[in-house]
Amino acid sequence: MSLTTATLSSPTDDVLSEISGSVGFITLNRPAALNALSLGMIRSITQVMTAWQSEPSIEAVAMRGVHKAGPFGAFCAGGDIRFFHQAALAGDAALEDFFTEEYALNHLIHHYPKPTIAFMDGIVMGGGMGLAQGMSMRIVTETTKMAMPETQIGLFPDVGGGYFLSRCPGHIGEWLGLTGELVAPNDAVAFGLADAVVDSQSLPALWQALGTLANPNKLALHNLINSNAVANKDHSARARGLIDPIFSKSSLAEIVATLQADPSTWAQDTLTRLRHKSPLMLHVTLAQIRRARSMTLADDLRMERDLVHHCFNPKHLDKTAAQSETVEGIRAQAIDKDRTPRWSPASIEEVTDAMVNPFFVSPWGANSHPLRAL
Repeated sequence: MSLTTATLSSPTDDVLSEISGSVGFITLNRPAALNALSLGMIRSITQVMTAWQSEPSIEAVAMRGVHKAGPFGAFCAGGDIRFFHQAALAGDAALEDFFTEEYALNHLIHHYPKPTIAFMDGIVMGGGMGLAQGMSMRIVTETTKMAMPETQIGLFPDVGGGYFLSRCPGHIGEWLGLTGELVAPNDAVAFGLADAVVDSQSLPALWQALGTLANPNKLALHNLINSNAVANKDHSARARGLIDPIFSKSSLAEIVATLQADPSTWAQDTLTRLRHKSPLMLHVTLAQIRRARSMTLADDLRMERDLVHHCFNPKHLDKTAAQSETVEGIRAQAIDKDRTPRWSPASIEEVTDAMVNPFFVSPWGANSHPLRAL
């Protein structure tokens, strides 16, 4: 197809924007980092989508990522955690700007006035889920690796994770948020985290076909995408049967005790996964998802903005940013790569309410909150 490159981008940008027919196309173009989001990328996406929402000639917006081997193959691996680590240690104010602007972008996408399509091929984690979950049509493929793995780095499932995880069936959201488990493409549809499974080989043709639609309204987009969808093999009933009785428990201590008492391979593997996460942030995450279940998206994002501030400024724990769970988790996973984070507290059982509850106290008043305008 003939694409007109928008003036907001150039071939060297990490975000490319193009227009074909009545559809605006956004490509995340940082393949060496699996399209991990930088602050510049967040600003570029926001700028493009804000401009397009009031442009009458653009009736829909599609987003994809680029892999090192070419288009598609990787959507977005999340936020740039190396930047988080460096900025936290340096006291760089851009770290606060990153989360404020990322969460505002998440809100923009969820409330976008035009149909939006996410091509969730390859890795879709963290910030990538934040981009995709608010879109009208979320396409996954057999190569999709979807997860919210933040507890692995001493964080919590942010970018609206409290909102969309808490709205999964039953207590799937608690399971995904706590364990960081990968979601199979078919289960993603069953869990409400995707709308259609498409063969990855058909993505280039589908991407091009969007630009040929005379009237790319929501119905036309659904018909086009569903005509390319493959049969959905739903394994969710079995998953719910295993997950709900355990992850519906009222506390993390009860969840762990139930897993310990269950000799099945699944239960013991799940318990092992939990034992490798930050004990403190497991408790925070469970509280986050359960609070978010009765929140609007805007209120959830404001709560998450409070949480992430405390993650990097754990003053109530008498710790500096360098001593935070998040900086330590990123160090272990991405900086030193020793995969042996020194969590504090070291065990799930040592975490107290006095450690957890202050995470949910906003450091800002209602009129000064950085996301007060949502």
